[in-house]
Amino acid sequence: MIYFLFQWFVKITGFLPQWLVFRPKTTYEDRAAQGRRIRGKAIVVSNHNALMDFAVLMYTFPLRTLRCAAAELLYNGNPLLKAMVTLLGCVRVEREQCDFSFLDRLKRILDKGGVVEIFPESRLPTRPGDTRPLPFKTSYVYLALESGAPIIPVYNNGCALRARRLQVVIGKPIDAQAMYDPALSEKENVKKINLYVRRKLIELSQTVESPFPFGENEEREAQAVS
Repeated sequence: MIYFLFQWFVKITGFLPQWLVFRPKTTYEDRAAQGRRIRGKAIVVSNHNALMDFAVLMYTFPLRTLRCAAAELLYNGNPLLKAMVTLLGCVRVEREQCDFSFLDRLKRILDKGGVVEIFPESRLPTRPGDTRPLPFKTSYVYLALESGAPIIPVYNNGCALRARRLQVVIGKPIDAQAMYDPALSEKENVKKINLYVRRKLIELSQTVESPFPFGENEEREAQAVS
């Protein structure tokens, strides 16, 4: 309950400032299939530009309480930031320890009809030589297959705090279970679904203007996906 109340407090008090700063514009692959209202459980998957991405998605889907998978870095630094992500209901992910217990927590949220938010790139593209999107981690695919929750792909052009207008594109829900091919191994299925979601985000990115090249090295990056 505290996550629900705190997120609503943030949404209400921050609505006008975010509208003035972000100047958001939301478009849709198919608004009838998926608009800004999420019904039932779902996994929101988005590209990762900045820490501000959580706020972008929170206002993109204002009627639902999104529970974000958040890197341990956010908990180990500034105490105020740690308190903020905790109150927002984020689920801690220990990226360097190969600890997948966070998937159990996320599944429990989905089993109760909740919405979780995952950035499969796992980190920000800040290293020399990084291209967007970074290779996708596959944990969200396993989560979708296990829980039966649809994957909602969302692209944002990274202009939340830039002179250009923030543009967000919501894609149609993806049913991972329906894509599962019994003739393939689990690993092959996961890789297939992961690449499909990644390419869908690239496809969505091509419908809006962005200051960042996105998907220019698709085939090379796709081979690097684990």
